[in-house]
Amino acid sequence: MSGYRLIAEAQRELRSGTTFYEAQHPGLGKDFVFEVRRLCRHIVETPRLGTEIQPGVRRRMVRRFPYAVLYAVENSEIIVLAIAHQSRRPDYWTSRT
Repeated sequence: MSGYRLIAEAQRELRSGTTFYEAQHPGLGKDFVFEVRRLCRHIVETPRLGTEIQPGVRRRMVRRFPYAVLYAVENSEIIVLAIAHQSRRPDYWTSRT
């Protein structure tokens, strides 16, 4: 794999989560971004490790935070479709595939 890319909606979800956690405790937003990026780099190394939740879309859980990274593999790149809080309604992101 050559790398990963967040679609616009996933970028907004990352910013929203970061803002929320930073407001809860200074530095926690930075920790959230670190954990999401760490997971994305790990997904690039082992893309098939995620649970396939629909054809072509996989999910991995973010450590320390109640979020999942939902992604697809296109050519040699990971496309992050959503950074989904686990309390949101299921499958809200499916129109992104």
